[in-house]
Amino acid sequence: VQLQASGGGLVQAGGSLRLSCVASGTLFKFVTMGWYRQTPGKERELVASITKDEYTTYADSVKGRFTISRDNAKNTVYLQMNSLKPEDTARYYCRYSATIWGQGTQVTVSS
Repeated sequence: VQLQASGGGLVQAGGSLRLSCVASGTLFKFVTMGWYRQTPGKERELVASITKDEYTTYADSVKGRFTISRDNAKNTVYLQMNSLKPEDTARYYCRYSATIWGQGTQVTVSS
């Protein structure tokens, strides 16, 4: 399985971005997908996850601002990020099941 993340960029505080992660293969609809983020010197942290049954979980810091969703027909998981804050600045990674990581996409929020 290969993952291709996109959608990052530079945005002002209060703005929005939508990240996408496309997975190869045929088992996408059966696995839990997650978005994580990492800043230099810190551990990678869970932002949001979505199960095959579309049960979602969120980090407390993004609840009410971020929304994870999936489109099984397109093998794609999304992260809609609204009301962005400078502290959301990080490299965002998608994860397929518990073992496969994408290459990440940089999100930078200016104040």
